[in-house]
Amino acid sequence: MTRHETYDYIVVGAGSAGAAVASRLSEDRSTTVLLLEAGPSNDAMEIAMPAAFPNLFKTKWDWNYSTTPQPGLGGQSAYWPRMKALGGCSSMNAMMYVRGSRADYDGWQRDAGAVGWSYDDVLPYFLRSENNSRGASEYHRADGPLHVEDRRYTHATTEAWLESARAAGLPATDDFNGAVQEGVGRYQASCHQGRRWSTAEAFLGPDVLLRPNLLVRTGSLMTRVIVEGGRAIGVTYLDDGIEAHAWVDGEVVLSGGAINSPHLLMLSGIGPADHLVDMGVDVVVDLDGVGANLHDHPVTPLMWHTSGKDLAVDHVTPARLIQWQVTGRGPLTSNVGETGGFVRTRDGLEGPDIQYIAAPTGFYDNGLREPAGAMFTTGVTLVDVASRGRLRLRGSDPRWKPEMDPAYFAEASDLESVRAGCRQAIEIASQGPLARLLERPFLRDSDSDEAIDAYISRWTQTLYHPVGTCAMGSHDDAVVDPELKVRGVEGLRVADASVMPKVTRGNTNAPAIMIGEKAADLLRGRQLPRTTTSAPQGARTKETVR
Repeated sequence: MTRHETYDYIVVGAGSAGAAVASRLSEDRSTTVLLLEAGPSNDAMEIAMPAAFPNLFKTKWDWNYSTTPQPGLGGQSAYWPRMKALGGCSSMNAMMYVRGSRADYDGWQRDAGAVGWSYDDVLPYFLRSENNSRGASEYHRADGPLHVEDRRYTHATTEAWLESARAAGLPATDDFNGAVQEGVGRYQASCHQGRRWSTAEAFLGPDVLLRPNLLVRTGSLMTRVIVEGGRAIGVTYLDDGIEAHAWVDGEVVLSGGAINSPHLLMLSGIGPADHLVDMGVDVVVDLDGVGANLHDHPVTPLMWHTSGKDLAVDHVTPARLIQWQVTGRGPLTSNVGETGGFVRTRDGLEGPDIQYIAAPTGFYDNGLREPAGAMFTTGVTLVDVASRGRLRLRGSDPRWKPEMDPAYFAEASDLESVRAGCRQAIEIASQGPLARLLERPFLRDSDSDEAIDAYISRWTQTLYHPVGTCAMGSHDDAVVDPELKVRGVEGLRVADASVMPKVTRGNTNAPAIMIGEKAADLLRGRQLPRTTTSAPQGARTKETVR
């Protein structure tokens, strides 16, 4: 193959969804696939080591985005790291394998008209990917390409949090992806034998890269989808700063994520017409929904000084590095967010609105600050998000970063949920074995509503889960239909977290992979049979924060 050839499919972005799309499509050896990725391969040690993921932030691996100033954050801009390499954010994230709630997917179908995306429709695609160290069961598989395992190390302090959460009355669960999401327990991680297992490893391993019908080009910054006569016929991209073209007989699939996919659509003239004209972009399709519906999981890190050991202070040593390199065991196999859980802060909610993440170190400001001694963190994460923002161009140059406004806490209910979650996190920390380890709060002097609200405004950050900017549905505002086809353009689809009408309750990497799996089947004109489970997920309707 050369770059001048025409392909059956061009997939843009080799991240969580794109790697799955390209891999599955190229299983058919009669089909030619070009996979374009802006970043390099993902061969750095910091990528493979679970505990080292914050070391990738603000490096060459990072798109290094920032939001507009956020009124809900006291006027601060929020830093948004996004991975620029094979595997996308699955090569940079905290590896927590969480699918979300049944209510998420049933809500997509009911509220957005995303027919074919109910929980029973998407579960088979989660299962097809999964290779779970616990073995196969009703909710899990053990023969897919994506390794998911019980972490090989859990810190004593996060175990203490788990015991104290149970003592506070929260139900225990051993599987957030089973019949019931709610409760507290240990997170499984997308790791294999103590090492990160990104979608680059899962879907673009050596055997896949040797397929003669799949060409993967790294270092390729997309600039435009070429549309003629209402159909996508190719793409342009920068190869070492030189513009190159690739042509398609079948379809172009955008899998750049919730930032890069709408950015590329608008650069290609597909988006809100008035805005495109203002930016000097010729309008191809007037599609108001492109860039709208931007939202994210905000997390508020509550921290305490502790008399216990600290993961970053006490365990990041040469001896521990050798232990991890040789055996794949020890503290450096920690994904930092080791234990936690899902709760509802008030009655009447369809699913949990708060996710807890317990970390055996002081993790704030995205982990970019030096540890201030031995500390412990409970991340209070809003997972049922009401606020909506938008993404827009800053200009017509594809090298310019877009303007991103997630509108954190624009809706009062979001702040109310996080405040209630903070109060329960403080209650958990005041009892049981955790209370015996914690000494005093860090960066917080009072637990009044005013003090908690001020703390939320000052220290809340992203949990790295932006979604929704190319939202799927059957309504007039949808960017893509339930088959992920871009409205108004033939031969163009989007397959990544941007198509989520509403963010899932929990970490978004597993759902993004599922979207990639299902997209590949939609492109091939087939679907896996629906799976009907024996127990409803999210059955605990009366358990709320006290």
